[in-house]
Amino acid sequence: MLKGRIHSIETMGLVDGPGIRVVVFMQGCALRCQYCHNPDTWSDKGEDNLELTPEELVNRIVRFRSYFERSGGGVTFSGGDPLRQPEFLKECLKLCKEKGIHTTLDTSGVGAGNYEEILKYTDLVLFDVKHLTAEGYKYMTGINIDESLKFLEACKKCDTKLWIRQVVVPGLTDNEEYITELGKFIKTLNNVEKVELLPYHLLGVNKYETMGIKYRLEGTPAMDKEKCKELYKLLDI
Repeated sequence: MLKGRIHSIETMGLVDGPGIRVVVFMQGCALRCQYCHNPDTWSDKGEDNLELTPEELVNRIVRFRSYFERSGGGVTFSGGDPLRQPEFLKECLKLCKEKGIHTTLDTSGVGAGNYEEILKYTDLVLFDVKHLTAEGYKYMTGINIDESLKFLEACKKCDTKLWIRQVVVPGLTDNEEYITELGKFIKTLNNVEKVELLPYHLLGVNKYETMGIKYRLEGTPAMDKEKCKELYKLLDI
């Protein structure tokens, strides 16, 4: 029987796509991003996972339909990275679409393939740009950039709507040259509806202490929100 590993479910997500959304945080991620605020989702098998069939999960999502539907919301599959559980994800998306529920993926684009099949049932992708260069990407995440670019190509082929997200980290992705290049990169993509520059914050640091993991950005201050707003002008899109 096909089951997925779910870290947690949030029922009133307000920053995970349009409207009010049920957010399903799935377990497992191949990346080890320096600024990740969910290190407890990295492992493919967390300590307190829910294990649910696609039908069981979608039945839970449907319970909150009266909340999210009025706002133009729906369900967002996040993580971790939902693409790490491709068959389970595809079946959940398919069931949601059969019920007329708007579907969104919050992803870095690094999964286990089957991307075009998954995107058939996906209304929107929130794509997290880690870094533009191969060297910078590996420094930021610990892995190569190739798989994320492969996913973006699948999005192009499927004409999937995109929201582009970039975490702006002081000293790493906050300089004018980088943001200008980000704007150029975004212009090469199809169907970009929105761009979000997300200021780096310190809200997840305590999780590293609890889990006994060294926080690699120790000493890096939170990104100034006003400066982050100013950087939008450099995108030129």
